This record gives sequence, structure tokens and C-alpha cells, in this order.
Amino acid sequence: MTFARINAMLLEGFGTSCQLFLLTLVLSLPLGLIIMFGSTCKFTPLRWLTRTFVWIIRGTPLMLQLFVVFYVPGMLFHMHLFPSGPEGRFAAALTAFVINYACYFSEIYRGGFGSITRGQYEAAQVLGMTRWETFRHVILMQVVKRLLPPMSNEIITLVKDTSLARTIMVAEIFFINETEILTKGIVWPLFYIGVFFLIFVGALTLLFNYLEKKLSYYKV
Repeated sequence: MTFARINAMLLEGFGTSCQLFLLTLVLSLPLGLIIMFGSTCKFTPLRWLTRTFVWIIRGTPLMLQLFVVFYVPGMLFHMHLFPSGPEGRFAAALTAFVINYACYFSEIYRGGFGSITRGQYEAAQVLGMTRWETFRHVILMQVVKRLLPPMSNEIITLVKDTSLARTIMVAEIFFINETEILTKGIVWPLFYIGVFFLIFVGALTLLFNYLEKKLSYYKV
């Protein structure tokens, strides 16, 4: 019964980890694009404000950002941004994760779009192509191919970073595993949790390898 009970708890925690991973990815990818536009815009105050914000987020640990998002508003401003209970803690963790990864993704976007030479835009203009046609037929696949390796690395890192949510008592898989070790001295879930992460990361690695092969005919 002990194995069955712990297995069910770990599966529930793994579901929370997957939920945090997927929601972070869905929300941070478009937000990162918006931040990228801010960091490259011609309006100098907005550009420097955005870059300063990205610098702060990238230069501080995600664990610290989790504490700031969850505790600081209540301590300094007596504001409760998130409801009490597990839902509020999960929402706080999700907020911190989305902000953190959106900033990292924004820099990846900026590097990808910045790597396209001006000559390609000019050549497309000479051929009479509109801006949308230029983006769709000339630029997009080149950018996607260049973004895929660094983006895949960040996404795989995100899988493992979900374990940091335990610092604000989010009941993800590592938090449940840690609880069992401390209260009952059971060690085998450590290896169990390793298998979960290896399978998750392995599946993502296979997916990204497949995508890279599909895009290999775009020579950049």
C-alpha cells in the first residue's frame, strides 16, 4: 500500500509540474516577443527600461524571484495579489516563471531576428515583395531554424526548474518526494523522480531533434 500511495502522490505532483511547465511555455513565448519589441524599439526610454528589466530578471536567481512575487507585495504594501491556499501559491509560481522565461526568450528572439542581414530585406524589396511576403517567405524559416537550438535548451531547463516551485510550497513532484524523505526516511522516490524527469526531457529532446532535421534544408 505504501508504494501505491506514494506512487499516486508522485503522479499527482508530476501533473502539477507538467501544468506549470505547459502554462509557463504558452504564456512566456508570446510575452517574450512583446518584451523583445520593447527592447528593440526606437523610443529610447522604453528600450532602456525594458533592457534594464530584462537585465535584472536574468541576473537574479529564479528562486529569489519566486519569493519576491509571493511574499513582497504583502510585506511591503499589504496587498494580497494571489488567493490563499494551493491555488494562490501555484498562481504566484506561474507568474514568476512566466516573467523569468519571457525575459530569456526575448533575448533569444532578439538574437534570432538580429542575425538576419539587411541585404535580404533589400533583395526582397527589389523583387517587389511586400513586408508580409518578405517575412513569410524569406525571413521566418531562417529565424525559426536559428531560434530552435537555444529555445530548446531553455525549454528543457524549464522542465527541471519546475522543481523550484517547492520553495513556496507548491505541491509539485519534488516537493512531495522531499516530504516523504523527511517524514518517513524513504529514499527510493528519489530514483523514481529521476525517471520522470529523464523521460520528460528525453521526449522533448527527440522532438527538437526531429524539428531540427525537418528544418535542415533551410541553409542559413
